[in-house]
Amino acid sequence: MSISEELTAQILRYYHVEKWRVGTISTQLGVHHATIKRVLSDAGITKTKIFVRHSIIDPYLSFILDTLERYPTLTASRLYAMVRERGYTGGSNHFRHLISCYRPRPAAEAYLRLRTLPGEQAQVDWGHFGSVTIGQATRPLMAFVMVLSYSRKIHLHFYLNARMESFLSGHESAFQAFGGVPRVLLFDNLKSAVLERQGDAIRFNPTLLAFAAHYRFEPRPVAVARGNEKGRVERAIRYVRDNFFAARTYRDVDDLNAQALAWCEGQAADRPCPEDRTHCVRKVFQDEQPRLIALPENPYPSHEVLSVRVGKTPYVRFDLNDYSVPHKHVNCTLTIHATTHAVTILDGAITLAQHVRHYDKAQQIECNSHIEALAQQKKKASLHRGQNRLTHATASGRDFLNAAAVRGHPLRSTTSQLIQLLDDYGAADVDEAMRDALARGVPHPNAVRLGLQRLRDERDQQPPISFDLSKNKQVNELIVKPHKLCDYDVLHQTNEEE
Repeated sequence: MSISEELTAQILRYYHVEKWRVGTISTQLGVHHATIKRVLSDAGITKTKIFVRHSIIDPYLSFILDTLERYPTLTASRLYAMVRERGYTGGSNHFRHLISCYRPRPAAEAYLRLRTLPGEQAQVDWGHFGSVTIGQATRPLMAFVMVLSYSRKIHLHFYLNARMESFLSGHESAFQAFGGVPRVLLFDNLKSAVLERQGDAIRFNPTLLAFAAHYRFEPRPVAVARGNEKGRVERAIRYVRDNFFAARTYRDVDDLNAQALAWCEGQAADRPCPEDRTHCVRKVFQDEQPRLIALPENPYPSHEVLSVRVGKTPYVRFDLNDYSVPHKHVNCTLTIHATTHAVTILDGAITLAQHVRHYDKAQQIECNSHIEALAQQKKKASLHRGQNRLTHATASGRDFLNAAAVRGHPLRSTTSQLIQLLDDYGAADVDEAMRDALARGVPHPNAVRLGLQRLRDERDQQPPISFDLSKNKQVNELIVKPHKLCDYDVLHQTNEEE
């Protein structure tokens, strides 16, 4: 940097008259020490010879440099053990610092800026965005990102796993958002794309090959540990982290995906295109979209398919939860077709059950007809069904039943009364009333009923109707004979006489 003549004179005066060192002048004047040395050199002052202090590592430098030249990746701890055997007496921490200075550095690599034709290429990758807690389960929050290499149009969709069905579903949602398919898709060497690789010999995942054949694109993995070859999607994921996900609030994954779609079509599409900063991504994508491959008429079946075994109870285990099936299919092998929102259970081509997919853990997702049909055959199961429902609906249900059993209360009537209260008042109020009854040491349904009535009184609410006459068979079959109205005339005449 160039400095004024006044500052130059001030530096020379402090150096010659006040005998300040270069570091002191630099600190007091706020000028870099290199600038001060240049001023002194221009004034004809020779550089002071710096005294170099010898180090205890000096006798071992030739051995260390020769070893590092032959084994560049040798760890400092192993090298420290080798020089210790040869007489080195220094500490390990200082040795690690010195080795970091002498370890050979790879030469800096230069990269070419690659350009692609419109509709020619897109890049795909997963991004990990922490985890989501759903009930008792903790699920990873994964972002599927596809970016068109020419226009930099971004598609973003979040999933609770990175399985193959989510991978293919992300592709389909991106193709629908783009209105077409790029000719080449660049992948990382993830298992959903590449099962095995030896140099240029690649064994693709057969499911991905079938998917690529259906949509007529070429899957192309990048070289191992060469993330720069798909730098567009890497920068897109960083852009998502900084400009979309940071400090964002959402109710659930569906709400997050709705916000992601609006962001992709709004802010992300209005940013300047890196290829031509005079236009936004939206304008460049409008020119690129007609160059994409047209979508096929029928979508690819991207749902997850697996075989499951039904045990003695009418449930199948899938993704940490149990889903009910008709009881006639126990001890059978069935097929599950699972999407991100539904679980369909089939016996061959016959659909046995269809449930909403849950991402909690240790839950029983049931169809009432499956359980009622079994309960008709197993009348003794009603008690266990009621206890099971009570413990799943309320956090205090198990403790309350255990305390009632210790007191000697009949569990059948206790359970049936609590189930009736559960239907009338709801799980939250019943759970609060059971906790209050346990705290007072009265594990009895009457105590729960009084607690519920007290809660209703505090909220100024009417008590619920605990029965439904429309479902009462005796009431529905009751025949009421109308009374003759003329009999009431006698009462009217008597009143007049009085």
